[in-house]
Amino acid sequence: METVVDIRNVTHKYKGAGEDSIEGVSLSVTKGETLLLCGASGSGKTSVIRLINGLIPHYYHGEMSGDVLVKDLEVGKIELYELAGIVGTVFQNPRSQFFSVDTDGEIVFGPENIGLAPEAILDRKNMIVDQMDLTKLLGRSLFELSGGEKQRIACASVAALLPEIILLDEPSSNLDFEAIEKLHEIIREWKEQGKTIIISEHRLWYLKDLVDRVIYMDDGRIAHEWTREEFSALSESETKALKLRPTSVKEHFSQIFSEEGGSGEASSAGEAAGRSAFRAEENAAPPASRDGIKLKDFYFSYQHKPYVLWKQKFTEADGDALSLCIPELVLPKGKVIAVVGRNGTGKSTFLRCVCGLEKDCTGTIGIDGKEYKGKRRIGLSYMVMQDVNHQLFTDSVESEILLSMKEKEEKRCSEIMDTLGLLSYKETHPMALSGGQKQRVAIASAISAGAQILLFDEPTSGLDYAHMEKVGVLLRRLAASGKTVLVSTHDPELIEQCCDYELYIRKGRVISLKETGS
Repeated sequence: METVVDIRNVTHKYKGAGEDSIEGVSLSVTKGETLLLCGASGSGKTSVIRLINGLIPHYYHGEMSGDVLVKDLEVGKIELYELAGIVGTVFQNPRSQFFSVDTDGEIVFGPENIGLAPEAILDRKNMIVDQMDLTKLLGRSLFELSGGEKQRIACASVAALLPEIILLDEPSSNLDFEAIEKLHEIIREWKEQGKTIIISEHRLWYLKDLVDRVIYMDDGRIAHEWTREEFSALSESETKALKLRPTSVKEHFSQIFSEEGGSGEASSAGEAAGRSAFRAEENAAPPASRDGIKLKDFYFSYQHKPYVLWKQKFTEADGDALSLCIPELVLPKGKVIAVVGRNGTGKSTFLRCVCGLEKDCTGTIGIDGKEYKGKRRIGLSYMVMQDVNHQLFTDSVESEILLSMKEKEEKRCSEIMDTLGLLSYKETHPMALSGGQKQRVAIASAISAGAQILLFDEPTSGLDYAHMEKVGVLLRRLAASGKTVLVSTHDPELIEQCCDYELYIRKGRVISLKETGS
C-alpha cells in the first residue's frame, strides 16, 4: 500500500512552552486509511494534525526535530500553500476557518482561491452540494447557522478542494446526535471515495465502525495501537483507565437525545404542549418544591421586533416570532440541571437570557423573595461560553482565574487550578493551551466568581473522560454548596454522572423538566 503520510521520529515544543508537545513520534498512514487519534486532552493529538497540514512549523513556531513527509513532500521545506490541494482540515471550531459570510461563498472559496475557471467552480460546488445534501443550507448567512450546520459547511468547503487527505480535529465536540449522525455519513462517504482520513477525537462511539486503525497518545507519545476490531472490543473499564470516553452510548441517553432533542420533528403531542397556551404547567413539570428559582416572562427575539416584546398578552402568533418564550418556569435550587435539545433549538439563547447577556430579553428571576431583572441578572450569574476564546483576557492561567474573584485569594485560586489539573500551567498564556485546557480555565473562572447561578454552555465538549469526570465532581460540589448549575450539554456521560434534572428545550420553548432517568 502507498504511504501518503510519514512522520519520522518527530519531537516538537511550542514557542514559549515548557514541555514538548510531542516526543519521538513516528507514524505512517497508507492511502485510503481511516485513522483515529485518541487520548487525554493535551496528549499531542492536535499537534500531530498540525504536523500533517503544515501548521507546524509554518504557523506554530518552536523547536522541532525529525521529518514529516506528505505525498513524498517534506512539509518543513515547502510553502504551506503547496499542501492546499493535497490536505484539507476541518477544525474543532468551524468558525475559525470561515472566510465568507454566506454558505455559497464559503463552499466555493477554496476552488476560487486556487484559480479554477468559473464553470469548473460551479460544477465543483454542485457536485459537493449533491454529495453532502446541502441544498437547504444554500443562500444562508453563516452567522445564523447552528453548530451542526456550520460543521457541515466547513466539511463541504474542505471537500470542494478534492483533497486526497482529510484531517478532522475534534469534529463532533459541539454537535448534537443528529449532527453527529450526519458527520458519520460524511466521513463514510469520504471513506468510500478512497480518501485518507485522520481524525482527532474524544467521542468514540460514532467512529468505531469507520476507523481502520486507532492510535492512542499519552504525554506526547504513541502509547497504544489497535485495529478496529481490537478497539471495539475494549470494555468500559479499560477505556476509563485510559482516560477515554466509552465506545458506546447507553440506550436511555440515545433515546432522549435523538427523540427529545434529536433529528426528527417533534411528535404532535409534544409539539402541541410546547406551542399551545404558554402556561408553566403545560410547558414543564415543575420540581416538587416551589421554593426554587422562579423565571417569569422570559421573551426574546433575534428578529428585533420590540412591539412583540412590549405586548402584555401573548398569542400563538406572537410565539412564532419569539426565539425564546418561557412565561414561567421554576428551577430547583442547589441542583445540577442539564439543558438538552438539538443544535439551534434555543439552549444557548436560554442561558444567555438568564444571565442577562441578551439585553433585549424581558423577564425576572426570583430568588429568596427578591426579584432580579435587566442588568441585575448579570451580577446574579456567571456563564462559561461555548467558545471560551471570547472570555480569556489575561496573560496567564493564574491571572485569568484571579480576575473573576471579587477579592483575590491566591490560595483558593491554587486549589481550583489543582482540582482541574491546571496548576502546572499557572504561568502559561491561556491562548497557548489546547482546546480542552482552555475550557478548564474558563470553568475555573466560573467557580472563582462565586455567583448564585452558574451557567455552562457545552463545558465538556473538548474534554477527555478523566477531565469530564473532574468537571462533573466540581459541578456536584457547586450544587452542594448552594449554587444552582445549568449545563447545556450533548454529553450523556456528564448527565449520567452529575445532573439531577433534564430540562428539554425545543424551538425556544420548555417542553419538560424532570429528574434524570425518569
